[in-house]
Order: sequence, then structure tokens, then C-alpha cells
Amino acid sequence: MIWTAVLCGFVLDCLLGDPEGMPHPVIWMGKAISRLEKWLRRRLPQTPNGELAGGVILAVTLPVGTLLVSGGLCWLFWKIHPLLGLALQILWCWQALAMRCLVKESRNVYHCLKTQGLEAGRKAVSRVVGRDTAQLSRQGVIKATVETVAENFSDGVLAPLLYMLLGGAPLALVYKSINTMDSMVGYKNDRYLYFGRAAARLDDAANYLPSRIAALVWILACPLAGGNRKDAWKIWRRDRRNHASPNSAQTESACAGSLGVQLAGPACYFGKRLEKPYIGDALREIEPEDILRTNRIMVTASVVGLVIGLAMHAAAVFFLFGPHGIF
Repeated sequence: MIWTAVLCGFVLDCLLGDPEGMPHPVIWMGKAISRLEKWLRRRLPQTPNGELAGGVILAVTLPVGTLLVSGGLCWLFWKIHPLLGLALQILWCWQALAMRCLVKESRNVYHCLKTQGLEAGRKAVSRVVGRDTAQLSRQGVIKATVETVAENFSDGVLAPLLYMLLGGAPLALVYKSINTMDSMVGYKNDRYLYFGRAAARLDDAANYLPSRIAALVWILACPLAGGNRKDAWKIWRRDRRNHASPNSAQTESACAGSLGVQLAGPACYFGKRLEKPYIGDALREIEPEDILRTNRIMVTASVVGLVIGLAMHAAAVFFLFGPHGIF
């Protein structure tokens, strides 16, 4: 059933993306995080140790709660009727993926830059990045968009695919809950330096293998969409650790090499300038069309990742449960 749910969910994401107004698990996760944070802050000491403890409670409660609720509902729907259980799994596999949404938002930045100018481009890119965008140059807007697509290929496509192939929709939703926590509280600012530490560390752990697999899939797939595999491999080997996060530079470095451009560098967050290292070589000046090129590689890599994942899942099932399997 898992491979059917994954394949159908992927196709639905390709065709429909994230329709406006449709209830989404991530919205419920976000509300749960906000309410649990407020509750914990009221009841625990406002000290570093108190905030660390609150962050740990949050980082345990949300993923475990997500697994229990989603797994319980999948089991209940399956007991009512197997097709109902499959339908729920397909729905959640679809909602765990974000490939079409990435393409839509990044193309919006491209069209705003090309038709309405820099201010419109800054406003459009502010929807998909966490950095300050008010002072970004034209090249800065393009770089931020390319980096977001590359990084979120791992967070929004490859990692959910991997987790749903391992444990169906419930495990994919557990991953999304961890990712959502990190995006809401995993900051090194005054408010979340201690409270968000556990969520950030958990997100690092959950993405450690997926981000590296995503980079290798990107390198494998990029020639099919016009990218340079040799340079993608070279820059990934050299620059994959050029980020404070152990995972973020993995796909960014593969992307920079495949395009022949330089990404990252200094950026502003919450009014503070951070001196981040560069990723890639500036073999040419980055241009708006690089957003479209990155999208093509990302979509191609998503399909390649799906095919490889389904093939490996089928092989594992045959090995375990086939005519001569160990079970």
C-alpha cells in the first residue's frame, strides 16, 4: 500500500500543488506549536534551564503526538475499509510534498523581477525566505530564490519521500512536524536561543541523511535538465560544509556547481548581518533565468528520487516477503 500512496501523492502534488483553502496538517502543527509554547512559557521558569526544558518537552510532544494521531487515524480508516485507509495515506503523502509549491513561488519571484521590477521581486521572495529582503539587490533576490529551491528540495521533497517510503504517511508527517518546529522556534535569537535549541538539533538529525541523499540525487539528475554534473560533484565535495547548519549547504553546493554560479555569502536576519561563507565559484553572473534552470533540475531530481526510492522499496519488500524472503 505504501508505494501506491507515495506514487499517487507525488502525482497529485505535481498536478495540484497546495490548493488554497484546503485544510493542511502543517497549519494544525503550527497552531499546536504556538499554543504549547505559550503554555510552557507560562509554567516554566524564565531562565536558560527552564527554556531548555520547555524546548525539550515541545520537541518530544509534537512528533510523538503527530505519530499517535496520524497512525491511529490511518489504522482506524483501514479497519473501516482498506480503500479508505489508502485514501487517507494518499492525501497525507500529497500534503507532505512541496515540489509544485516551490516551483510556483519561485516562478512568481522570476516573473515579478522580469515584469514589475526589483521591489516586486523583493516582496515576492520574502514569502519564501527567512532573511531580511528589503535591501536585497537584484542579484540578491535571485540568489535567495535559487538557494531556497535547492535547500527545500531536500526539506520539501526528498526527505518526505524518504520517510513516507520507510513508514508511510504517518512517518512523513512526523518529519513535517519536526521541520515545522524548526521553522518556527529553531532560531538563535534572544527569544529562541534556549527554547528552540532542542527543535533545531532534532531537525538537524532528521535531515542529516536525507540532505546528503538529496545532494547526490541532484548531482545524478542535473545533466538531464541541462546542469553540469562534474562541477556539481566538485563544488559539493568542496563546499557542502560552508554553512552553520550541517545540512543546508548540501543541496545548495550541488546546485551552485550544476549552474556554475556562486551562492550564499553575507545576509541579514532580524536586522543583523551574518558573515556567511560563499558556496560555489562565480564562473558567470547569476541571472533571473537561473531560477527557471534550478526549477528544472529540482523537478527532474524529484522524479529521479521517486523512481529510485520506489525501486528500492520494491526490492526491500521482495527480499523480506517474496517467495524466498526471510519472512
